[in-house]
Amino acid sequence: QVQLVESGGGSVQAGGSLRLSCAASGYTYSSMTMAWFRQAPGILREGVAVIYRGRGTIMYADSVKGRFTISQDSHNNTVYLQMVSLKPEDTAMYYCAADGYGLRPYEYKYWGQGTQVTVSS
Repeated sequence: QVQLVESGGGSVQAGGSLRLSCAASGYTYSSMTMAWFRQAPGILREGVAVIYRGRGTIMYADSVKGRFTISQDSHNNTVYLQMVSLKPEDTAMYYCAADGYGLRPYEYKYWGQGTQVTVSS
């Protein structure tokens, strides 16, 4: 089992920044893929960014390219999502996921509880 704990959410004005963290524990391994998803009320969960930790390959959803950056601290099994130039449409619950592939939610085995991001105009 893998446990994921997100932190760093909050409320900001449009144009602001936030940095989300996801700490993984339990049966983790160095090449385990980790990703960020988000879900707004009434909308399907969507992939935001994924990092293939073994290869260091990163992929982003088109809606966040150039604004969000995913990174990792392999020593602490922590993945970050730096978000800048936030828009009201970025408002959602953000979830960390692990042991999967790509940006499709159903591909992932482990999920965190989520952290709320609210962007006001």
